[in-house]
Amino acid sequence: MAVQLDARPPVRPAHRIARPGRGARLSRFDTKYSPYLYIAPFFLLFGVFGAYPLAYTFWVSLHDWDLLGAEHPFIGLDNYSQLLADPDFWHSVVNTLGIFVISTVPQLLLALWLANLLNRQLRARTTWRMAVLIPNVTSTAAVAIVFAVLFGREFGMINWLLDHVGVDAIDWKANRLASWVAISTMVDWRWTGYNALIFLAAMQAIPRDLYESASIDGASRSRQFWSITVPLLKPTIIFAVIISTIGGLQLFTEPRMFNSGTNAIRGGPLRESQTVTMYMFENAFAPHYNFGYGSAIAWLLFALIAVVAAINVLLLRRLGGGAARKEDSR
Repeated sequence: MAVQLDARPPVRPAHRIARPGRGARLSRFDTKYSPYLYIAPFFLLFGVFGAYPLAYTFWVSLHDWDLLGAEHPFIGLDNYSQLLADPDFWHSVVNTLGIFVISTVPQLLLALWLANLLNRQLRARTTWRMAVLIPNVTSTAAVAIVFAVLFGREFGMINWLLDHVGVDAIDWKANRLASWVAISTMVDWRWTGYNALIFLAAMQAIPRDLYESASIDGASRSRQFWSITVPLLKPTIIFAVIISTIGGLQLFTEPRMFNSGTNAIRGGPLRESQTVTMYMFENAFAPHYNFGYGSAIAWLLFALIAVVAAINVLLLRRLGGGAARKEDSR
C-alpha cells in the first residue's frame, strides 16, 4: 500500500515581534531630544535678558518716554526721524567710526604679529603668553585715569617726549583727531593681548607638517606666515573682527573716563570724542531723561554694528579669496 507524502513544508508557529524595552525607548528619546535640552538654558537666558529687553527697547523708542513723567504717549517713528536730522548724533557716529578704525586695524595686525612671535620656541613661553593678558585684567577705570594723565596737556609724559623731538604740546582732549588717537591707544593697549591669545590658540591647531614641508621647499618664515598661517586663520580672524567691531562701536568707558568734569559725558566741550553710546546715555538719562529718544539711538547703533560687521566680513572674504587666487597663479 503506497503512502502519499505531503510535499509542503511544515508550518512553523509565528514568532511575536519583540517590542522595544524601556531602556531602548529612553535611549532613543535621549538621542533625539537631549541636544535641545542642553542648549535650552542658553536660549531661555537670552530670551529673558536679551530678546525681551531688545523688543522692549524698540517699543519704548516709539513713545515720548520721559523718565520723570507718568504718561508715555505713542508717537510712532518721530524719535527716529528727529534722530536722523540731529547733527549731534551724526557727530557722535563720526567719532565712533573714527576711533573704531584707528584702534581696531592696528590692534588686530599687532595681535596677529604678537601671536606669531609667541607661537615660536621661546624661553619662558608660558610667562610671556600670560604677560600679554595683564592689560586685559586691569580695571578699565584705572587704565583710563592713567592714560588721561599720560596724555595731559601741561604735565603729560607724551607731550614731554614730543617736546624732546621738537614737537609742540598737543591738547589731546580739546583736539578732535588727537583725542581719537589717545583713546585708540588706550583701547589697543588693553585689548591687543586678548586678541593675540585668540590667534595663538588657533595657530596651535595648525599641523606642524605644513611648516616642515614649506621649510624643505625653501619657504622663509615670512612666506610661511602669509601662505600658511594667515589663510588657515581666516575663520578666527573673522571672529576677532566681529567681536572687535561690536566692542569698538559700543565704546563708552574709555572716552567717558578720559574726559573729566561736567563735559565728561559730552566727550569734551565741543563733543570732540563723544561716541554713540555716550550720546545715548546723555539723552536717556541725565540731563535729558528722554528714554524714548535714547532707545531710538540704541536701535540705530544696533543697525550700525550689523552693517559695519557685515561689511568687514565681506571685505575679509574678498581679500582672502583674492590672496588665494594670487597664490595659486604663482
